[in-house]
Amino acid sequence: MTRKITQQYQAFRDDIRDLQTRRPVPGPQIDHLDPFLFLNHHGPQVYAPDNLGLPFGPHPHRGFETVTFILRGELAHSDTGGHESIIGTGGVQWMTAGSGLIHAELSPESFKRSGGELEILQLWVNLPASLKMTVPRYVGLQFNEIPVIPLSKGHGTISLISGSLAGVTGPISSLTGMVMMTGHLGAGSEVSLPAPAARQVFLYTVKGRLRIDGEEAHAWHLIDLDSSDDNVTITAIDDAVFLFGHGDKINEPIVSHGPFVMNSTAEINQAMIDYQAGKFDVKLTS
Repeated sequence: MTRKITQQYQAFRDDIRDLQTRRPVPGPQIDHLDPFLFLNHHGPQVYAPDNLGLPFGPHPHRGFETVTFILRGELAHSDTGGHESIIGTGGVQWMTAGSGLIHAELSPESFKRSGGELEILQLWVNLPASLKMTVPRYVGLQFNEIPVIPLSKGHGTISLISGSLAGVTGPISSLTGMVMMTGHLGAGSEVSLPAPAARQVFLYTVKGRLRIDGEEAHAWHLIDLDSSDDNVTITAIDDAVFLFGHGDKINEPIVSHGPFVMNSTAEINQAMIDYQAGKFDVKLTS
């Protein structure tokens, strides 16, 4: 048995300066997929030498987490919690904004000088009301710090970020028990992944086409699954890359305003007051 596809949401093009960007959620047909709020797919593209790099200068967040997958290229992170890193191809950044951080996500000077390939995914994951004001934290992982699990049927791997799979535990300990991974499958390869029926699955096709219960999952689509089973079996039609995760539904009101995601308008107003008062600028202990 396997979960089945109920809906596919195509990522729409929404470039940011010279950064090619696709976004499947939020989109014209879907606002969010509780607890998953937002996904930007930047690239794939090649930057020429002497480029401007990524455009994400200092900006605030409160009330949720950002999970950033550097599929190709490099990403330099810094924030008001005192966290700094440069993460390369295959690495991941997991930032809990919680009560409030200002961070910047830019290209290292070496990338701007030399150019190169770039492809990045950034996923926003909501936090329940009880955790929205938690102390911010940040973890940056290089590719060699992430366990890679080979497939038993065909050619491919699963890179496990958080949660457990096949007796392996991912390096990120999620505040909400989130399971998150990326998959790289050769054409014709198959993998069966746990997907508890009570939880919301997040499946995005980064590259190539997949088949689930006989139905094709198109490239650059967010794939919504039913809750008919506790597993999903994924077969690669082409060489494919996908983002897969699942988490508990929060089932709380969502009020968002730009970089803030809270439960009420009053909380959004307070976030703006706190940001303008410099309360996101305080250096925190990791």
